[in-house]
Amino acid sequence: MARYAYAPLSAEEGRGTGRRLPHEAAAEAERAANVADRMPMFGGICVLVAITFVLSRSPQAQGGGNAVIGSGGNGNAAIGGAGVATVPEGTATVGGSSSSSSQATSVATPSTTTALGKSGENNVPPVIQVSPPVKDAPSTVNTASIVTYSTTSDKCDCEGKVDPSSIDLGALRAAALDATPPHIIECSAASAGESQSACHLPKSTRYAALQQKGATLWMTGCSGAGKTTIATALEDRLVKAYGKHVYRLDGDNLRTGINRDLTFSEADRAESVRRTGEIATLFADSGVITLVGLISPYRGDRDAVRKRHEDQGIPFYEIFLDVPVDELKKRDPKGQYARVESGELKHFTCIDDPYEPPINPEITLKTHELEIEQSADILFRRLEMDGILEGAPKISPPGLPNPDGDEIIDLHVPEHLKAAKMEEAERLPKVLITDLDLNWLQVIGEGWASPLKGFMREGTLLEVLHFNSILVDPFNLTENKDIQSSTTNFESFKQFRAPDRVSMSVPITLSCTDYTKAAIESSSHNAVALTTQMGNIVAILRNPEVYPNRKEEIVARMFGVIDPGHPYIKEIYKGGDYLIGGEVELLDRIRYNDGLDKWRKTSTEIMEEFKEKGADTVYAFQTRNPTHAGHAYLMRSAGENLKKEGYKNPVLWLSPLGGWTKEDDVPLDVRVNQHEEVLNSGLEHPGGLDPATTVMAIWPSPMVYAGPTEVQFHAKSRRSAGASYFVVGRDPAGMKGSHQAAAHPDDDLYDGDHGRYVLQNSPGIGSMKMLSFVKVMYDITDNVMKVPDDSRLDDFISISGSKMRLLARNGAVPCSATDIPTDLVEANCVPSGFMIPKGWDIVVDYYKNIDSPRWIPWSRPVVDPGASSRTEGSGKFGTGDFQLKHKDYESFWHDIPLHPSSGEDMVVNFITEIPLHMTAKMEVQKALPGNPISQDSNSDGSPRYYTYGTPFFNYGYIPQTWEDPALKDSLGNGGDNDPLDVMEIGSYRLEMGSITPCRVLGHLELIDEGEMDNKVLCIALSDPDASRIHNVGDLERAKPGTVDRLKDWLKRYKTSDGKPENALASEEVTSAKEAMELIGETHARWKNLCGKGTGYTSGDHGFWLDAAGCKGR
Repeated sequence: MARYAYAPLSAEEGRGTGRRLPHEAAAEAERAANVADRMPMFGGICVLVAITFVLSRSPQAQGGGNAVIGSGGNGNAAIGGAGVATVPEGTATVGGSSSSSSQATSVATPSTTTALGKSGENNVPPVIQVSPPVKDAPSTVNTASIVTYSTTSDKCDCEGKVDPSSIDLGALRAAALDATPPHIIECSAASAGESQSACHLPKSTRYAALQQKGATLWMTGCSGAGKTTIATALEDRLVKAYGKHVYRLDGDNLRTGINRDLTFSEADRAESVRRTGEIATLFADSGVITLVGLISPYRGDRDAVRKRHEDQGIPFYEIFLDVPVDELKKRDPKGQYARVESGELKHFTCIDDPYEPPINPEITLKTHELEIEQSADILFRRLEMDGILEGAPKISPPGLPNPDGDEIIDLHVPEHLKAAKMEEAERLPKVLITDLDLNWLQVIGEGWASPLKGFMREGTLLEVLHFNSILVDPFNLTENKDIQSSTTNFESFKQFRAPDRVSMSVPITLSCTDYTKAAIESSSHNAVALTTQMGNIVAILRNPEVYPNRKEEIVARMFGVIDPGHPYIKEIYKGGDYLIGGEVELLDRIRYNDGLDKWRKTSTEIMEEFKEKGADTVYAFQTRNPTHAGHAYLMRSAGENLKKEGYKNPVLWLSPLGGWTKEDDVPLDVRVNQHEEVLNSGLEHPGGLDPATTVMAIWPSPMVYAGPTEVQFHAKSRRSAGASYFVVGRDPAGMKGSHQAAAHPDDDLYDGDHGRYVLQNSPGIGSMKMLSFVKVMYDITDNVMKVPDDSRLDDFISISGSKMRLLARNGAVPCSATDIPTDLVEANCVPSGFMIPKGWDIVVDYYKNIDSPRWIPWSRPVVDPGASSRTEGSGKFGTGDFQLKHKDYESFWHDIPLHPSSGEDMVVNFITEIPLHMTAKMEVQKALPGNPISQDSNSDGSPRYYTYGTPFFNYGYIPQTWEDPALKDSLGNGGDNDPLDVMEIGSYRLEMGSITPCRVLGHLELIDEGEMDNKVLCIALSDPDASRIHNVGDLERAKPGTVDRLKDWLKRYKTSDGKPENALASEEVTSAKEAMELIGETHARWKNLCGKGTGYTSGDHGFWLDAAGCKGR
């Protein structure tokens, strides 16, 4: 354990004597050595005690008279007798209460003396000669070297004591300092090699707890320049508005205590600065923002203080208040300069005593050109920019805030680990994530929800729902560093609560079904692989925590409204009955391949772009609509206002929302392409923006339309990438209620003013500030959008969003610049200054072709279907337009043979519709020419996906088979009118549209909504396990539990869509022989369908049968 001990005072102290001594002899030797080494210091102390005694016996101490006591080397105070006479800063007084020269008091400089007057007539006061500091003082104090003699002819009535006038205090002090080591007592660690910090709280820990860093702002300048005034204004703001620990040191509080013994000699002024510097160093080291206001005229003294701070690793700001003397004379608030002019004051710094201005100060304030608050603003911004107002280390570029939690979150796996991580992920249980979940995964992995590192655990979710914020302890001050990444424990709690709260208002959760829950709980792995709807593994989630999905509670807390028709509320209720929490590792960058990826940047990348542009602050503007000139006016005005506040280079972040949105929102590609034209236009058009001071980047989050709750997340997330300001308008993140809304059907769900109010006062929002929208209108006199002039409102017209959409749908053309009609809709024209012309063309194109499938509503991955090279696709995969055809066969159903050309009797050709892990419900289209494979659709026309979980099998069918509805089972259920379905249970993903020889193992008869839907089980001959799996018994031995998982899937896979469970005609899998008999029967039925069999089949089925393999041509 660390302890305190006396520090060595010489090079020899602490050394051994060269041989082992008995304990007492060793102790005696050590004491003798210590005494010898410390004698110089004790000698200096004794001299100082002697001086104190002499002074206490002096006539001044025993009688009246006048004395001048220094104010700290920066301002002077004359203290005479029992009274105190104020002496202006940086001066010496000339004359006293009497005109007699013998009654005068003066302040010594290096060439003058300080007179300590003795009361009584004809009594000449003793004189103390003041000398400059001794530069090279000896290591021991030679008292003779500091004794001088009075130049007066008068004798000192010292009664045999030392004449005070013969002592040079400056030289004595310098010699004592030089003879004394810098550390009298230091920390001696219990074990050798530990540093002194072992006995002290580390600065980083102290600063983190205080939520600020210590620093010294040293304000220097002539008297009257405004040091105290500006320091007071800054202190007032930092303490009252920001709750920071600040203390101000100046002549007033220094001269009354620590510096009351000093005069105004050069030596004493130097000592004043040294003492003040030491105090400031200690204060700043303790985490206090220390404001020093001293003239401190000598550059060398200030540099010594700077070095002291630098040696301790403490920020030091030299602030030069640069005001011309003529201006100071005009200002002269205390009348000091007038007294100098009259000759009343002598040795006044900056007039007849020197002032050495800083050569390279951190900040120069020309206070005669600035208001007090402007000067305080400059200092405040510098502290803010350098991270002094935050306790955490500065990890973002200067001027930009740290992300919440004071940690840069980037959860991408390093390049050199990707292959190993992907190999691991292939072996893990698979957890299905939807495209909406993929948006949230991107938000987490790229640092937009810092400090979140994964989908929320139950404890984190509860904090979010109840407090719109979460507790964090990034520096482990209370042993709670892992509070948000640890499994929720409702039984025990830490002794101390995490100290910091950061904003987090929106639940970011991942739902699953009991099918996935069972797979996780039965796995020996403590991790799962997150797999997209298209079957791509994108991330690993560690230490999964599965807990109930309390949908009603989440909706009630999150939205505060009752509206079953709300689009995101519907998404919540569509989710599984469980939620999975855990930390994620992204296996690769999330790309959507939709032509917009160049505008998708991680929070770290955007922060670097701000840095490259030299931003000293960033203001974010979120868009869900095209940008018109009114928006551009607001954004440009915000930048100008920030410059007025003292920022040099505010940068705008044009931030279109890129995640999931409701169906009637403007598509993402329309907005981004229109914004691009706004930037390309620059400032040539009133609707343009300056690309030199603007960064455009898509924000990846989904839109949840939760009004005041959601807008808090919008702002907090932008801060994660460096924004200090967020532009917020009326009813942010709100929408109109559906016709099912309880209180506000077809009307605004939230009050338009609530969002801004809640955002400004939300917990955990920290120092982020809001910039509010103001109403702007179109000025027909100059074709510019601006704030309307109340004196000429007739010159302004309003162009609402609904009017803009109507004009766009009508294909409105530009109005005449000199004749703008009052009814724009009737004239079908849009004012030329309303929007960038090329941007307007994009908007018109969208609204005139609003039902076209070419738009990109939100960020959904455009992926390759993973199809066989012997196939060719058309249309966009993931939409109803996609079709896959075979290059070698006209029909995927009729032309491919039932069996391979050679092989085992129990082997059939298997056509893969849905590859392993994919949930897109792909199926052969019986009615379309060529019977292509395409995606099934829901009743509303949207593409259909399995939602129960990630399939652990390849799914498809056997060609040239047909489950005839006329063929009934023992329960009277007819065939499902499709080719015979197959579930291939191998370990590898087969390509969509591939033809694979597959060994039949058996089959299960599924009863699906009253239809017989048989499922043949097989294993691809190419699978590594095929050689040891020939029947269901082999399957269970090689892959235990597979059959039960298959049965669970078949019975329950529709329940996640709100449908009832299916049934199995039998829980037992048939033999391979029985399955082959079924295949033979369905093949015969197919022949009948094609007119090649012995039976008759009705021709009203609507199938396309004209392939060569069926009815032929």
